Amino acid sequence: MKKLLIFFAAGCLGAMANSLVVWQFGQLGLNSLLGVSIMPGLTSGWLYPRLVWGGLWGLLFTLPMLQSRLLLKGSILSLFPTIVQLFVVFPFKAHKGIAGLELGMLTPVAVLFFNWVWGVVTAMTIKFSR
Repeated sequence: MKKLLIFFAAGCLGAMANSLVVWQFGQLGLNSLLGVSIMPGLTSGWLYPRLVWGGLWGLLFTLPMLQSRLLLKGSILSLFPTIVQLFVVFPFKAHKGIAGLELGMLTPVAVLFFNWVWGVVTAMTIKFSR
């Protein structure tokens, strides 16, 4: 149970870092420079679901792989929420096309980077909690 709590909390912290990076990229206009129309407002309605989902995705760290290479594991596991975002959320929930291409041609690259931030912060949090 302790591991599950740590993994969930670490996923939430990773999601907070991810969300702040997504928001900051939007605020600084970096997404616009890339031609990506992702500019969320930093509101509780936007942030809260991201934190919960980040915590749930954090439970992937229970998978018995690469236990000694946590940063690599975080990078690999970040591909799971990326795939869901690009091929489920964008096309079916947000109606932004496959891989969110209606938001810009580099949207998949941006999503890959943002979710990588989640994976690395989650992995580092787990590592430091041990």
